[in-house]
Amino acid sequence: MGRQAADRLQNQRGVTYLMLMFAVVLIGITTTAAAKQWKAMVQREREADLLAKGMEIQNALALYSAARKAGRVMPGDIYPQSLVELTRQPKPFLRKVYGDPMARGDWEYLRAPTGGIMGVRSKSRSKPFRQHDFPEAVRHFEGRASYYDWVFQYPNPSMAGSFPQVPAQTPPGAASEPVAGTPPVVPPMPQADVGPSL
Repeated sequence: MGRQAADRLQNQRGVTYLMLMFAVVLIGITTTAAAKQWKAMVQREREADLLAKGMEIQNALALYSAARKAGRVMPGDIYPQSLVELTRQPKPFLRKVYGDPMARGDWEYLRAPTGGIMGVRSKSRSKPFRQHDFPEAVRHFEGRASYYDWVFQYPNPSMAGSFPQVPAQTPPGAASEPVAGTPPVVPPMPQADVGPSL
């Protein structure tokens, strides 16, 4: 084999090696991008699951408290000691005990001052994709930094102040500032006009 043929073969090997390295790098970049896209897709699905299950638990806590308060003289909300209590027959308030979809385990519980569970939150500190346009029941999640800040609870901060507050009439010359501890006056809900019955 002449020197020119040997040089040509060496050059071909060099080009082949460079092409192989380029292909390996390209495959690595493509695989990394696909893995990131897959991870984001899984997180979005779990995030939607977290919202759905969290709101269901929040609603169950509200129904449980309302049912337990019915007929009681003493004021104050009543909370279950566990989520299992919400699923008990004959009148379950929750279909089943859900786990935390983000952390893939148990929720962190928000305990009521009087005892019982008044809310749940994810143990995940990841940043949510969703930052705006939340359902009405959890609109207080707007702009929260992590899933840990999404607290599904009763009483629900999103529903507080949902009715317009009308100040009480004050006589002329009286102070217009509300008295501390006085609850705001809430007007009655307007009745829907159903029209003439057929």
